[in-house]
Amino acid sequence: MNIRVAGTGHTPFGTSKKEIGELMLEAVEEALSQANAKADDVDTIFIANFSSSFAGQSHLPALLASKLKTNAEIVRVESACASGGLAVKEAVVALSSGLYKTALVVGVEKMNASTISEVTGILASAASPDEIIHGATFPSLYALIARQHFAKYGTTEEHLAMVSAKNHQNARKNILAQFKKDIKVEDVLKSKMVASPLKLLDCSPITDGAAAVFLCNQEVADKFTSKEYPSVDIIGIGHSSDSISLLDRKDLTVMPAVVKAALKAYAMGSISPQQIDVAELHDCFTIAEIVEMEDLGLCNKGQATAMITEGKTAIDGMLPINPSGGLKAKGHPVGATGVSQVVEITKQLQGRCGERQVRKAETGLCCNVGGSGATAVVTILKRGMER
Repeated sequence: MNIRVAGTGHTPFGTSKKEIGELMLEAVEEALSQANAKADDVDTIFIANFSSSFAGQSHLPALLASKLKTNAEIVRVESACASGGLAVKEAVVALSSGLYKTALVVGVEKMNASTISEVTGILASAASPDEIIHGATFPSLYALIARQHFAKYGTTEEHLAMVSAKNHQNARKNILAQFKKDIKVEDVLKSKMVASPLKLLDCSPITDGAAAVFLCNQEVADKFTSKEYPSVDIIGIGHSSDSISLLDRKDLTVMPAVVKAALKAYAMGSISPQQIDVAELHDCFTIAEIVEMEDLGLCNKGQATAMITEGKTAIDGMLPINPSGGLKAKGHPVGATGVSQVVEITKQLQGRCGERQVRKAETGLCCNVGGSGATAVVTILKRGMER
């Protein structure tokens, strides 16, 4: 059952003076306005949020109900960095069940209210206790993934730097992105080492922000779909989980949850990887974009670096990846990230992205990952007819 994306909303990503409730409300009001909808039109709401510890507010459903002045059913969804994608999936399931006609999804994180050491500790809580006790952090876990990819496929630090530089260049064209500095490959290579081979500019930042989508089933789609832009539907969505620990993974160059989630999404949408025109991938670290490209079937294993080197993943390339700037440069407010990906792909398919617009994009993919690949949600969207 196709689900219509009737409205999108997105705050600027970066450091915000707004409190977490205000961030949610800003994104939600934009999404509702675009769909010409009111709070009373919303049957159910899903809030994606990783950790209440960042902002010191644990009752987000009630907080949003107060801000939005609604009595709608509201549920908070958490699955580490995949919280946003999972909230979208839960909304799709709810609408497909027939129990609801409309659903609102808002992802939010207010991370800069905490110190860097506090943020690091909170993020580490999404890793395996067996890894944490030995001092592992997410940079070090993804560094292990990178080292195995280097050894198996000949990937280099320069390849990682190309991913970072590409995404930074894309973010310069995104008014909502956290970083708009002109970052080149050599800048990435010269940046401070965090966990070899990953450097500072291989890692996503600490970010405040929110993103929202107003979804509806086909029964009421015409009522809420703007006539200004082509319609966009979610035609496939897949979700899969894996062990929280890298120690349980046979091959660190593969994220089984991504592979399985992608297969489910492709099957639901009756579509193949070759039909994807644009993708937003979870580049929490540059190596993640490379691994996900391969696990999603967008290229063969070991071939992602060739695509990157040849410019095929640039905005004007064969398969543009992360035209928004990705987590690396657009920013990574954890709970908001997966929803932000859906917002970006929707806007790309509607032709609303200005300088970073991908030409003739009809079908797009989002891949949202939690932890070191332990949770994955893959969403496929398709443009409909001009209205």
